[in-house]
Amino acid sequence: MMKEKGWAGTLESSDIYVELEPLPAGSGIVLSVSSIVYDQFGEEIEAVIRETLTELGETDVKVTANDRGAVDCTIRARVETAVLRGKGGDR
Repeated sequence: MMKEKGWAGTLESSDIYVELEPLPAGSGIVLSVSSIVYDQFGEEIEAVIRETLTELGETDVKVTANDRGAVDCTIRARVETAVLRGKGGDR
């Protein structure tokens, strides 16, 4: 489980900036996503973030994401890196 805030990504085109903050047990995943393509892909972006967090065992986390047109594999990579950093891993 995450101990502190974690982040990954940039605000460059075709990337996503993700910030994660651990929440108290039972809070669930709280998403706040802004995207230049939200009308078209917002649901898919949110689903990829939720799926990745669940696969990593993170069930109580606040997610703030600013998407600039990232593809699914980039979203997953940014979420994974943010989780790792939130666990005190690679900075």
